[in-house]
Amino acid sequence: MCSNILKYKGGLSVKETFRKSTIGGLSLVLLSTAGTHAAYAAPDTKSISALEVPAMKDRYEDSFPIGAAVEPYQLEGTHGEILKRHYNSIVAENVMKPVNIQPEEGEFNFEEADKIVAFAEEHDMDLRFHTLIWHSQVPNWFFLDKEGNEMIDETDPAKRADNKELLLNRLETHIKTIVERYADEVDAWDVVNETIDPNASNDRGLRESKWYQITGTDYIKTAFETTRKYAGEDAKLFINDFNTEVEPKRTHLYNLVKDLLEQGVPIDGVGHQAHIQLDWPTIEETKESINMFAGLGLENQITELDVSLYGWPPTPAFANYEEIVESGRLYDQAERYDQLFELYRELDDKITNVTFWGIADDHTWLDDRAEDYNDGVGKDAPFVFDPDFNVKPAYWEMMGYDIDGMKGLIDDFEKDGAFANHGVAQSMKAKLGTAAHFEEKGEPEKVIKHMEKFIEKLDHWKNKGFITEEAYDMLNNNAAYLITKRE
Repeated sequence: MCSNILKYKGGLSVKETFRKSTIGGLSLVLLSTAGTHAAYAAPDTKSISALEVPAMKDRYEDSFPIGAAVEPYQLEGTHGEILKRHYNSIVAENVMKPVNIQPEEGEFNFEEADKIVAFAEEHDMDLRFHTLIWHSQVPNWFFLDKEGNEMIDETDPAKRADNKELLLNRLETHIKTIVERYADEVDAWDVVNETIDPNASNDRGLRESKWYQITGTDYIKTAFETTRKYAGEDAKLFINDFNTEVEPKRTHLYNLVKDLLEQGVPIDGVGHQAHIQLDWPTIEETKESINMFAGLGLENQITELDVSLYGWPPTPAFANYEEIVESGRLYDQAERYDQLFELYRELDDKITNVTFWGIADDHTWLDDRAEDYNDGVGKDAPFVFDPDFNVKPAYWEMMGYDIDGMKGLIDDFEKDGAFANHGVAQSMKAKLGTAAHFEEKGEPEKVIKHMEKFIEKLDHWKNKGFITEEAYDMLNNNAAYLITKRE
C-alpha cells in the first residue's frame, strides 16, 4: 500500500512539550500508546497496532529493502508477525557473530543461525550476514598459539610470523565453513566489522585489535578474499562501521577502503551502522559520507539504524517509557526520522538497504547503555514502534503521510473495500483538497481548521457505518498527527 505517498515539505518544527489537540470536545493524544502505557491514550482515541498500518517495506519498495535485526525468539508471536508485515530484509543481532558460530575451535554451532536463515527463505526476505570478523564477541582461542599462549605477547620474529600464519588460517577456516553453508541464502555479508578507531596510536586510525596486532591489515584482505572465493562473484561484501558520518573516522575509513580497492581487495560496499542521536550527526554529514563512498563506486547500506533519545553519555536517562512519553521527546525523534528518510529517498540510487537494529522499543541494546550510565535505571526508545507494538510519531514521519499522502491512503483503502461507496472517499478527499490549498498558501491555521473538519467527516461516516474501523483509526490518527505538527 501507499507506495506513491509524498512527503510534508513544511518548515514547522516539532515542539518540545507533550501536546494534545482538542477537536469537537475530544482530547486526542497524538502519541500511540496502549497496554501497560494506556494511561497516555485519551478515552476517545485508539492506539494503532503496527499490524494494522501500511507496511514500511511497501512504502519503500521502489527505493531499498527495509530490514530489522532479530534474535531467534523474535521470529514467532507478535514480533514475527511484524517482521512479516513490515520488513523484507533481516539480519541476526547476535547469533551469527564468531563467538556464537564457533565458540571452540572446530566446533561450529549453526542451530540458532539456521532459524534466521530459514525464516528469511520462507518469507522471501533479503538476508544480511553479521558478522564474519570482529574484534568483539570473538572467542579468544583464535589468538592463542599452538602452546596456548597469547600471540600478542610473543616477541620472537619467527614465532610471530608463525602465529600470523596460524591466525589467518583459522580466519580462513571460519569464513569458508560459514560461507559454504549460507552462500545461496545470504544477500550481503558484513565481512569485517569496526576496523577504525580514531583514538588509536597509529596515524591511519586503524583499530589496534588482536587481529591487527598480529596480522596488520592482512586479516582484512584475507577475510574479503576468502569470502569472495567461497561466496562467488555475485555476493555483496561489506566493510561495516559506526560513526562513519563524522571526522576523522570517515576519512580514516575512506583511506583504508580506497587503499584496499587499489590492491584489488574485493569490497562491494560500506555499511553505515547509523547509531545516531536526535541532533547528531547532521544530515549534511550523513549525505557527504554516503556520497564520498559512492564516489569509489561502492554501495552504501544503512545497517544498524536506531535513533537514541540521548546524547553521549546517555545521562540523565528517563527511568521508564511513561516518562519518555510525557517528555514529548518522541516528537523530536519523529522529526529526525523525517529528515533521515527524506535523505535516504534522495540518495536511493546510492543506498541499497536500510536496516533497523531492532523491531520495536521493547528490545534494544540501547536500554543496556541507558541502565549502565544511570545506576541501573534507564530506558531508551529508538524505533518507530513502541514497546506494545503500536506506531509512534516516527512511523508517520518516515512513511511521509502528509495531506497528499493521505489522499493516496484513502485510494488504497477504497480499493480494499473499506468504504460503503465511492462518495465516502470523494467527500473525504475533497476536505483534504481544501486543506492542501491553504497549505500551499502558507496558512497553517486554515489547514488545521479544515483538517478538523476532515475528522468531523470521518466521525460522520463512522457513525453511519460507512467506513471500517481499521480505516477510521488509521485516518483519524494520521489527521490528528498532521494537526499537531502545525500547532
